Amino acid sequence: MANVRNKELARQHRHSRVRQRVVGTPERPRLNVFRSLKHIYVQLVDDTVGSTVASASTLDPEIRERASSLPKMAAAELVGEIVAQRAREKGITKVVFDRAGYAYHGRVQKLAEAARKSGLDF
Repeated sequence: MANVRNKELARQHRHSRVRQRVVGTPERPRLNVFRSLKHIYVQLVDDTVGSTVASASTLDPEIRERASSLPKMAAAELVGEIVAQRAREKGITKVVFDRAGYAYHGRVQKLAEAARKSGLDF
């Protein structure tokens, strides 16, 4: 159990280092990713006022039904597409990617690639 705690503390430390440099603006919000063992969550955050512009997760009602039957990697791709669609509806095409200390691998990578393919530029 101690090893799991140390891994999470190391991730939080990496995240705090990255957050010193990565800042979201109204023109280019921060695309923040959080992943748990079962779900993945994404927010577009404007750090100047501290508000969420758009968000998506595997728990959203419109995504939950489709994502429940998919593997986690495919569900992450679906969330990436949905958040890009919601961002485009708000007139956002450019974002700053904040992987929150997670390795750019697996679900985080699939989410980012799907968001790029759906029209977000980062």
